[in-house]
Amino acid sequence: MAPLRRGGAKGNQGGTSAGTELAQSRRLDSIKKNRVHHESQRKWLKISFWGSSGLLASLLLWSFLNGDDGVTEVLAHHNEILQNKFIEVICSKDYDSHKRFEGCTPRKCGRGITDIIITREEAQQLRRIAEKGLSLGGSEGGASILDLHSGALSFGKHFVNLYSDVRQKIQHAIGQAFDINFSSMYLTKPTFFSRINSTEAKTTHDEYWHPHIDKVTYGSFDYTSLLYLSDYMEDFGGGRFMFMEEGFNKTVEPKVGRVSFFTSGSENLHQVEKVHWGTRYAITISFTCNPDHGIGDPAYL
Repeated sequence: MAPLRRGGAKGNQGGTSAGTELAQSRRLDSIKKNRVHHESQRKWLKISFWGSSGLLASLLLWSFLNGDDGVTEVLAHHNEILQNKFIEVICSKDYDSHKRFEGCTPRKCGRGITDIIITREEAQQLRRIAEKGLSLGGSEGGASILDLHSGALSFGKHFVNLYSDVRQKIQHAIGQAFDINFSSMYLTKPTFFSRINSTEAKTTHDEYWHPHIDKVTYGSFDYTSLLYLSDYMEDFGGGRFMFMEEGFNKTVEPKVGRVSFFTSGSENLHQVEKVHWGTRYAITISFTCNPDHGIGDPAYL
């Protein structure tokens, strides 16, 4: 009887030993799985951290390049179509120091933006002319102009007709917005194409980004208009037009065919922010109330 008990005891000890080894093996497997899981978590945390850091850096860079200083109101986004947006502002006293012309000299001042009076096709044709003309010369400092009344270049009859049609459409829009007879306004100089890129300025003439007042800069201007010939964030970055007001800016994002116009006095102090990449094209067409400062459309030579 006793040997049978001893034999049975040995069998139980063997089972216990095997069970212990199995338990230890399972614990080791569990530890290994936990270790792999933690290492995987750490890996994804690192990826998430660097991904978030990269996204934050990209957002900060985008904000810097686009001049988003937190005090900018966008009057016209590049991805919207504006019918006839007009913002009235109080006229400055600048016009009092010049001869007044009843029915034309601004008594109502402000800013207008429209995307419906000039077609994209018309603007693109003008851009091709600007590119061709400016390819023959231009500044080395990033800002170049092509004066359309300098007599330096002739673009032919097609350009003259296109320009005349565009100028008349803009003149009508200005007359309607400011409640004046468009025929009392006269085209004035300079009227010019502008091309701006990110090249470093070489002279003070290349520093286009400084705030200025057209009535002070040019004297003859009473109404200023800009027709944009390239698209913000597609053809160039930066280069937005900014009306400067105390504490913040009111910004226009250019797009092909968009017209921005405004009275030329100090009620509309403005600047163009620096272009950070690409090339920005526009044409400036301005009007005076003084017939002595008027000029005709470019002639076909």
